[in-house]
Amino acid sequence: MNLIFLGPPGAGKGTHAKMLCEKYGFIQISAGDVLRRNIKEGTKLGGLAKDVIARGELVSDDLVNDMMFDEIRGLKSSKGFILDGYPRTIGQAEALDKFLLKEKIPLKAAINFDASEAVLVDRLGGRRLCAVTGKIYHVRNMPPKKEGVCDCHGQALVIRKDDEPATILNRLKVYHESTKPLVEFYRKKGLLHDVPAEGDAPAVHEVLEKLFEKIR
Repeated sequence: MNLIFLGPPGAGKGTHAKMLCEKYGFIQISAGDVLRRNIKEGTKLGGLAKDVIARGELVSDDLVNDMMFDEIRGLKSSKGFILDGYPRTIGQAEALDKFLLKEKIPLKAAINFDASEAVLVDRLGGRRLCAVTGKIYHVRNMPPKKEGVCDCHGQALVIRKDDEPATILNRLKVYHESTKPLVEFYRKKGLLHDVPAEGDAPAVHEVLEKLFEKIR
């Protein structure tokens, strides 16, 4: 079963995608992870992306699409995938539709994680990162055993630049301008399912699990 997870930054897409993948054997495909890996491994597409980023420009839809399509092609034998952070624009969604049709890969549903801006700002502003493992904590919802220190390495936790106040507001602005229209795009296709995402992770995941069982 193949799914798209939609929603603003901080809505919990990545967290819940990981939990479903661990339970059902799906593959989580994060656009950010795919981009970083291509750059790190020095692939042809990664080299092109690195040059674009070095010029201070945004990676084009075409380049992101090509990376994601390569990733999906290699997963045909899997139990399914969850696209996390992709598509981000109507253009990407339209290109994805054509690709999936050509490759005869069915898309089961688009899950929209819905949360207010106040909740999102609180979540993102409270996130802390272990620079060694990449593990994410939250000062209130998922605190480390010792304040400000990673449980595994004793490393001082840091605030990602993405989670600084000014950056958070800009990320939400970009989401409302470019990505939120995808909600209606998939609703018109009859693929959209809304999940209230303002509760804590276990409560939201319980709702998601019931929806998941319904649409399987």
